Amino acid sequence: MSVIGKVESLWRYPVKSMRGEELEELFAGYPGVYGDRLFAFESSTGPKGFPFFTGRDQRQMIRYRARFRNPEKAARPVNLSEAEQLSPNLNPISAGVSELMVDVETPDGKTFPVNDPALNDHLRLNTDGNHQLTLLRSEKAITDCRPLSIFAVQTAAKLGEETGCAVDKRRFRANVYVDLTSAEGFAEDRFVGRSLRIGLKVTVAVLQRDARCMMITLDPDTAEKTPAILKAVAQAHDGMAGVYGAVLVEGMIRKGDPVELLD
Repeated sequence: MSVIGKVESLWRYPVKSMRGEELEELFAGYPGVYGDRLFAFESSTGPKGFPFFTGRDQRQMIRYRARFRNPEKAARPVNLSEAEQLSPNLNPISAGVSELMVDVETPDGKTFPVNDPALNDHLRLNTDGNHQLTLLRSEKAITDCRPLSIFAVQTAAKLGEETGCAVDKRRFRANVYVDLTSAEGFAEDRFVGRSLRIGLKVTVAVLQRDARCMMITLDPDTAEKTPAILKAVAQAHDGMAGVYGAVLVEGMIRKGDPVELLD
């Protein structure tokens, strides 16, 4: 068991493909990060296997800012303290639907409840008009693949060197950004098939590398494209950047927590 870095920052995305929010701490559970990708929009034109309306369809979607109406209810499971006092093995429960309602601020300054049909219309602006949108809500994080995504800040720096561009880590939309003791980019690839402990309790099995798409070409502030970043990932790194994991032991993760390699 060895310390291989620390938590640089923590992020969740209340609505899939919208702007993330940085947190000082988060609860990592079996279904994913508490409050992460709680909502998503389904498009009538999407394939059944991936029906979601995302920044692939509307680049400006990544600039929409989703906020929980009751942030204290969204910070952690509602009975976490009580559950931990009874037993470290008890699974806590989620807050109710009304307590985890989200409001969305658009890039032009308008604010809508996430379930307002007017938000659907706003999202469809400047698209081909064929998208009929339906709001989805799930207790399980509506992630593309595995429940937890991990990304080393050194990997963003490496891609900056390879492309000659300043590469903002937020392009990769991870939950846990780690600052590794190794200065080498893409060092997290070597964790696949092994387990990490993050902080005092949370244990994560690292399952696979993260296959990337055009989303990483989008600047998180402007939605402008930088195709060179995806090109570098595709040509030099097999189209992968960062890793996916599954939570084996639930708990809170905090900014600055040590990251240990267990096996």
